[in-house]
Parts: sequence; structure tokens; C-alpha cells
Amino acid sequence: MTASPADTLRLPTTEAAPQAQARTQGVAPAPGDGTAAELEARAVSAWFGDHKVLDRVSLTMPAGRVTALIGPSGCGKSTFLRILNRMHELNPAASLAGEVLLSGQDIYAPERRLTDARRHIGMVFQKPNPFPAMSVYDNVTAGLKLTGVRAGRDTKDDLVEHCLTKAGLWNEVRDRLRQPGGALSGGQQQRLCIARSLAVRPQVLLMDEPCSALDPTSTRRVEETIKELAGEVTVVIVTHNMQQAARVSDRCAFFLAEQGTPGGIVEHGPTDAMFAEPADSRTADYVNGRFG
Repeated sequence: MTASPADTLRLPTTEAAPQAQARTQGVAPAPGDGTAAELEARAVSAWFGDHKVLDRVSLTMPAGRVTALIGPSGCGKSTFLRILNRMHELNPAASLAGEVLLSGQDIYAPERRLTDARRHIGMVFQKPNPFPAMSVYDNVTAGLKLTGVRAGRDTKDDLVEHCLTKAGLWNEVRDRLRQPGGALSGGQQQRLCIARSLAVRPQVLLMDEPCSALDPTSTRRVEETIKELAGEVTVVIVTHNMQQAARVSDRCAFFLAEQGTPGGIVEHGPTDAMFAEPADSRTADYVNGRFG
């Protein structure tokens, strides 16, 4: 028998951010440990009110690899992505069941703080969202303030250069660090958002269609950034672009919702195999553009 939302509600109460702890100036420890970690979803179901949108989704996203979530609109990919760093609970009507394990620890366990999940699991959205009036420099270091980390100027300078370099943006903005982040191009703003996420040394970086609003040149640069980050951070990306999924990901998961049923995973596995020899005919039809 399928459980109702009332039977399986696991939505923790959103907590206030903890008070920042004083740290010495100089080399400041970042909130995350900067080591790519395995992320695993176990039997995750999700609802908005009484409407079930995901049904018992299980997926392992290996450490240091890029996992692409593919599938047509409305199959629950973005909802699943938001569940992976506890954004789903921001909707008052939302509920969920199942577990999300980061290095074997459930991020929804009662003793786990919401802020801890956000420190270790970063998010880059479909539309670039830098703080427009804040400088490029301050955009990158904004996460330190939000997570209560104090750092000296030299430490911040090194952090800004490191993160902007990792995001493939340093050479383009090194002489514009004090200019507003909102003055950058769309593609540069998206890479600035990636740099901002990297500043707190996440173990996992979630990306919700990060190139859908970008031109081809900017898309190529963001894809290059994703490939360069592989190995240092675990990346999970939602994309509707099958060529992009084939270019940047190591593994794929194909989501589908059929005839009004909740979304679920049809199959998942290495990207090359998913595109060349899918096990399910529905996967073959989707990756070859026959629907969706």
C-alpha cells in the first residue's frame, strides 16, 4: 500500500542560523572540508500538499564525479535536486519521505542543522543570482559572513583568486574586482555564482540547468568549469540538453513521470552506456529526441 504524506512526513522545522563563532584573523577554516563526498538518496518520495511528485527515488551520486539528471519537464528532477540540500522544505506545503545521505550521514536527521547541509552542499540556480550591487570581490566572500567565518585581508584575497580561477573567471575580472557583480555578462555572473559557492569549500555542488539562459560561448565556459571541478567536488546537474549531459557527466539518471503518475527514475548508469546502449526503450527514445 502506498503511504500518504501524513504517514511519512519527514519535514524538519527550519532552524535559525547559529551564532557566528569568533575565529582568529589570518587563515580561517572554511565551513566544509573541501573533500568531494558521496551523496545518496534512498527511497525519496515528495509531495506538494496532497500531490505526490516523486515516488521512492533511490540514486547514488559518486564522490568527485558529475551526475546528470535528465528527463522531460515535470518529472521531478528539480524537486529532487532541491531535496538534496534541504531547499524543498522552504515550501510550506512540501513534505517528503526517505533519506539523503552525505558520506553515510542523513542530512535530514533530527540532530542535523539546516545550516550544516547548506555548508556542505552548495547550489547554483538556473538564473544567475549574484548580489547585483555588491562587488565581484564581496560576492565571492559573502559566504564567509553567512557562515560565521572570519578571515584577514590576505586570506580573503587568496580565496577570491582561488575561487574565481576555479570558476574560470579570474583572468576576465582580475582588474574589475571592485566593480558590481551585476555589471558582468550573464555567463560571467553564472561563473561568479559558482565561485561564491566554492568559497565555503562544499563537498557537493548542485546545479539546476545552469546554462539554460546563457549564450553558446558562455555555456562552453561553464561546461569547462564543471569538467575542471570534477574530482575536487561532487557535481549533480539538471539539464534538458542531451549533448551537454553527454559532454560533462560521468553518470546519468533518467527521470520520467507517465500518465499523471509521480516522477521516478527509469534507469541510471554510466553516461556512455546510457546514450549508446540504454537498457530501457523509453530512455533510448528520450536521448535520441523522440519525445520530451
